[in-house]
Amino acid sequence: MTRILIVAPSWVGDALMSQPLLTLLKRQQSDAMIDVLGPGWALPIYRRMPEVSGTIESPFAHGELALGKRWRLGRALAAAGYDRAYVLPNSFKSALVPAFARIAQRIGFVGEARQLLLTDARPLDEQALPLMVERFAFLACARGTSLQRPVPRPQLQVDPAERDALLSRLQLTSGNRIACFCPGAEFGPAKRWPPSHFAALARKLSAGGYAVWVIGSAKERTLGEEIREAAGGAVVNLCGSTSLDEAVVLLSCATVVVSNDSGLMHVAAALERPMVALYGSSSPGFTPPLSDAARIVRIELPCSPCFQRVCPLGHFNCMMKLEPGLVFSEIERIGAGPN
Repeated sequence: MTRILIVAPSWVGDALMSQPLLTLLKRQQSDAMIDVLGPGWALPIYRRMPEVSGTIESPFAHGELALGKRWRLGRALAAAGYDRAYVLPNSFKSALVPAFARIAQRIGFVGEARQLLLTDARPLDEQALPLMVERFAFLACARGTSLQRPVPRPQLQVDPAERDALLSRLQLTSGNRIACFCPGAEFGPAKRWPPSHFAALARKLSAGGYAVWVIGSAKERTLGEEIREAAGGAVVNLCGSTSLDEAVVLLSCATVVVSNDSGLMHVAAALERPMVALYGSSSPGFTPPLSDAARIVRIELPCSPCFQRVCPLGHFNCMMKLEPGLVFSEIERIGAGPN
């Protein structure tokens, strides 16, 4: 039996983009045991992946080198007898633990002068592999071969009993048509649709009989409250009321999801929920929602995408001019509009 260690990326969306790599590894060897080493906030996503045997929480703060701590973790992992490691982040430090664990095959892309830490360091051809999901999946290919398309899509499942228990705890009902709003974006405000736009859309959906839930982390609690107040109480602000794992469950209830380019957007796509994905400063050409049930909405502007955390021009037109009526029309086109 082959034992494989995945050194996971830090972002929730990127974690979902890595699932096709795991799917391909299991197709190659069905009895392979795959463990994931990653930050605690991303591990709930991996625990929902059937390909994953176990998870190991990374003890390192973002950007922390902690050379001694990495050496100790590597030596502890050596006892597990991993045969292969796939290092998905491109940083030097992310390749240290598998090297310290003396894992025989250590595979990843060339980056930050870490070739000596990898036994199979592959140059990245960005034109041949434009999508992040393709780049991760490519690492499952034998060296010198090409990626076969289509790449498997991320898929998450939710147990109905788990869903019912959470709805009961939060005193929510799934009987109505439900719109889930995901107004956050960890990368920065340039990726976030304005709260006033979310509120205007909520009023239209609520008038059509929708229950509207705003979902996000504790960091988005104030943002969710701003939307709730501007919507005249037409939404339930659940930001900070759930864990990431519970947010997955809530999104599984949605009749439609409206989301910025964020980790929860990729969660909704993996759940195959009808969705309108909002893009401004970022590009769907790199990290699109991988679902036929998703529609991408963006405004074509000379300055977009800029890939900046904050609008460098100060006007934020890529999101401000993406008006609620346009998003509402897309909801109607996917057959999720109010009756």
